[in-house]
Amino acid sequence: MTFGPDELIACYANGIFPMADSRDDIGLRLIDPELRGVIPLDGFHLSRRLARTVKSDRFEARIDTAFSAVVSACAAPAPGREDTWISAGIEALYAELFARGQAHSVECWFGGALVGGLYGVSLGGAFFGESMFSTETDASKVALAHLVARLIVGGYTLLDTQFMTEHLAQFGAQEISRRTYRRRLAAALPIQADFYAMEPYPPGAAVLQAISHRS
Repeated sequence: MTFGPDELIACYANGIFPMADSRDDIGLRLIDPELRGVIPLDGFHLSRRLARTVKSDRFEARIDTAFSAVVSACAAPAPGREDTWISAGIEALYAELFARGQAHSVECWFGGALVGGLYGVSLGGAFFGESMFSTETDASKVALAHLVARLIVGGYTLLDTQFMTEHLAQFGAQEISRRTYRRRLAAALPIQADFYAMEPYPPGAAVLQAISHRS
C-alpha cells in the first residue's frame, strides 16, 4: 500500500502522526500516544524577557518562504541529538503537503540568514506542530510566538505539540489524555481557519497584541 499525502492527512484527522527511527530509516511508524501535548491558545505564556525580544523585531519573521530549508534544519544533527525522526521519506511527504497548502513554516531571519523556525500541518482549526530549530538564541521561541498569534487571528482552536516537554511547559503547554485530545480534535476539524488571516510579516507589537487579547 502506498503511503502518500492523502494517507498522512487521514492520520492527522484521526489523531495519529508519523515518525521514523532515524534519518536513514525507510520505514514509518504511526504514533498514537496515550498522553498528548498541546498549547492552549488562550493560555500561551511569554516571559517578559521574551516578549521584549518579540517586540524588538530583532528577527524578521516570515511564513512559507523557506519551508524545505526549515525542515532540513530541523532534521540536522544537533548537540545531544545526533539523529532525527525526520527521515528523507517523511521530509518528502511534508514537501508534498506544503505544495498542497496543508503544511506551513514560520521562519526567523537575521542578517539575511535563516536562524530559526518551525513547521507543521494545518487541518481545519487544528495546527500540528512538528519540529523547530534555532541557531540564534530565542529564534525558535520567537517563531513560536508568531505562530500562536497567527493561529489566534486565523480562528484556530487547537495547537498540537505531540509530546509534552520541559521546553514547551514554559509556554503553558499541557499534557492531556488521548480521549480528551480526540474530543478537542473533533471539535477543531470542521472549523474553517485561515493561516493567512494575519499579515505575512507582522511586527512584534501586533503579535503580542493578538496573544494578549486571547489570553
